[in-house]
Amino acid sequence: MNTPYKYEEIKEHFNNYLDENLNYLKDNVPHWKEDLHHYAFNEDYYIIGTYKAKQWLGDNAFDVIAIIKDYEEQHFGECSTDLSCPESVVNMYAYIVGEEIVNGWLDENANN
Repeated sequence: MNTPYKYEEIKEHFNNYLDENLNYLKDNVPHWKEDLHHYAFNEDYYIIGTYKAKQWLGDNAFDVIAIIKDYEEQHFGECSTDLSCPESVVNMYAYIVGEEIVNGWLDENANN
């Protein structure tokens, strides 16, 4: 299986999130493991700004859009992300890849 586009960058974002927030979550959020993906990838934007989002997508915009469409149709029955907005596209893609990253981290840290 191919590594998703910008996987390592998104993983680094998650690791930075953990460095800054893990102790707080463990101490203050009763079901933090169940909500970790939400906290790390849904409470704040991964990329802010249209120009920055376009640069981030580069030549992979249509591949990323296809991933979003497939994911949303599979999970929600329809695609609701505004695919004409580069910022929305990048942030939803980071959310999707982030789900895989968080699940992998949770599997590796099941006893913590």
